[in-house]
Amino acid sequence: MKTNQVITFIVKWLTTYAKNANVNGFVVGVSGGVDSAVTSTLCAMTGLKLTCLEMPIHQSESHISRAQEHMKQLKKKFPNVQSVRVNLTPVFDSLKNEINLNKPQSIVEISLANSRARLRMTTLYYYAAILHSLVAGTGNKVEDFGVGFYTKYGDGGVDVSPIADLLKSEVFELGYALKIPESILNAEPSDGLFGDSRSDEDQIGASYPELEWVMKSIEDGKSINDFQGREREVYEIYSKFNSANKHKMNPIPVCIIPENIKH
Repeated sequence: MKTNQVITFIVKWLTTYAKNANVNGFVVGVSGGVDSAVTSTLCAMTGLKLTCLEMPIHQSESHISRAQEHMKQLKKKFPNVQSVRVNLTPVFDSLKNEINLNKPQSIVEISLANSRARLRMTTLYYYAAILHSLVAGTGNKVEDFGVGFYTKYGDGGVDVSPIADLLKSEVFELGYALKIPESILNAEPSDGLFGDSRSDEDQIGASYPELEWVMKSIEDGKSINDFQGREREVYEIYSKFNSANKHKMNPIPVCIIPENIKH
């Protein structure tokens, strides 16, 4: 990958899109992970106003410290960047107190994790509205179009997706080129939605390099019968997530009423 050319292309694309949309800039949720660090840096490079939002919900201290380190570095380098901290923990706790949690723990846990992402989306759009800005998404190609590893109407609710055509490894390439903090580059990828130390790999059952390999294999026309052992296992994991999460990746189904009964 021609990393510097890709960076220039994305920055120009973001700038053009924002100007055509007649907005002031971008709002990005910063989590302490590489995707949000790269996305926010690219947005900052447009020269347009960038608001970085830190939105902890019973967050791990390591996530908080990495996010703060990145935002401090970003503000030092770019005068168009500001940061805002919105503590959503009380909001989340209030929601938990008002809803029915008398369900199997596994179901409740996933539902609450997705609720965290949706509270953050609501907050991002609040700030985007008052600042006349766009919400920039932080999803990469593996998450957005491979396994659907994001929350529908949570971190999947965005206006623009600047890195969604890049594999996770390519996002890391940009991260090194953009000199984002090493603490972020060295951290194990995690969505941070459960308030514990579980990683993305713990949840999915396969690493990003393995998932990227499967995506490329499928693009090359290979099927499950072409693999054995761990390769076959990863293929099955990828296929399971891809199939189950099609509802996120495909357009919302619309019931089209036949003209002969509509009028």
